[in-house]
Amino acid sequence: MVNNKKIHFEISERKILLRIFDIIFVLLGLYIVGDIFFNFVYFNISTTNFYWVIVLGLYINIIGTVFEMYNLQVASNQFQVIKSTILTASTTVLIYLLTPIYTPVLPSNRVQILYFFLAILLSLLIWRLIYVHFLASSRFIKKVILICDRDQVEELVTGLESVDPHYKVMGYVNSDSMGNAASEVDEFIHHIDIDGVERFVTENSISEVVIASQKTDGITVNLYNQLIHLLEHGFIIREYTQVYENITQRIPVQYVARDFYRYFPFSRSNQNHLYLLVVRILEILISLVGIAMTLVLFPFILLGNLLGNRGKLFYTQERVGKNGEVFKILKFRTMVKNAEKDGAVFTTINDSRITAFGKFLRKARIDEFPQFINILKGDMAVIGPRPERPVFVAEIAEKMPFYETRHVIKPGLTGWAQVNYSYGDSIDDSLIKLQYDLYYIKHRSIFLDINIVFKTFSTILFYRGQ
Repeated sequence: MVNNKKIHFEISERKILLRIFDIIFVLLGLYIVGDIFFNFVYFNISTTNFYWVIVLGLYINIIGTVFEMYNLQVASNQFQVIKSTILTASTTVLIYLLTPIYTPVLPSNRVQILYFFLAILLSLLIWRLIYVHFLASSRFIKKVILICDRDQVEELVTGLESVDPHYKVMGYVNSDSMGNAASEVDEFIHHIDIDGVERFVTENSISEVVIASQKTDGITVNLYNQLIHLLEHGFIIREYTQVYENITQRIPVQYVARDFYRYFPFSRSNQNHLYLLVVRILEILISLVGIAMTLVLFPFILLGNLLGNRGKLFYTQERVGKNGEVFKILKFRTMVKNAEKDGAVFTTINDSRITAFGKFLRKARIDEFPQFINILKGDMAVIGPRPERPVFVAEIAEKMPFYETRHVIKPGLTGWAQVNYSYGDSIDDSLIKLQYDLYYIKHRSIFLDINIVFKTFSTILFYRGQ
């Protein structure tokens, strides 16, 4: 048997590739501009000023993260990546010029700045368009097959392909011994006969076999032997929950039994005293800065409230915190008076109860600024699952046994669910956000926290939210 699977870059590999070649193309562009086309002297590389390169590389990577240059959905879309590239190049050049302690002194000849900007912008655009047209094309798609029950197929395929544009499910093997009859599912995805798995894998350049079936009796001796043979010849065989978690960066609670602790052990950071101490110190500093910012904006917020809300500026509401303890959250009011006179309900998109000024506060996330006081008091953290109201916690927990697992850490002002998923107004949305929250609890670390901070800036800059 010959393993002829095609080359495929994993998600992490593609992100590293994008970051490295962003810097390589920019440096190459600056070299070409300096040595071939123009008398460009603002930026040059030597052993004495090599730190200029390091600073420029850091700026491109950090600012590119904020403007979603390393979001694979954006990186694979020509229009979106051009927009992100222009924003990244413009902001990078501006900040680079404004930090002459770590970067070259501003040139007296201002045309040097134009050359510098064009070199960075064009270099990034050329590389990103190469990526879109070649590395993000169908020739690098990862082909897989599923081994699962027929009634799972549609949900499993959607769950994987909707997140990763380079992931393609080519067919499935029905592991339900009681359901061998033809089905409507077979019209949109190929049904692989259980005796022909090995042949289908080799003929179709399949890279990976994903097992999603929880019924061991569906894995017959014949199928088991074929899987072992494929494994021996270098084909990858993985369990669905691992694949789902890796691609979506969520925990698939719908496919995990109640003994969840066997499937996703909580991050050691949750009990790491040094990590928790450093995080707490940073939270105090961030909350003090946040309160100072609120005081600066307060006159404008007060005026907007008088004109647009016409009522109390602040309001408090009970929320569930760490270990299930209830606390009062503080926010700027964004709704009309007596918004819940008929009882508590989820806030929906374009909710008629939200005032015009309140909508602006929500979109800009300014309504959350008073929660810096909650962070300073210790009721909340900067990063963590968003706190929910007791009435909704009780309602959702009845349908999702895992839901209260969110309360093992402090709720946050921002979190993994908030930066990865749009505003939710239903139980189904709560399930998806729960998957993100559990992923954060499982993988909590300083690196994930930094990632969330950058994504939060992106959310605010692109004016997302309810």
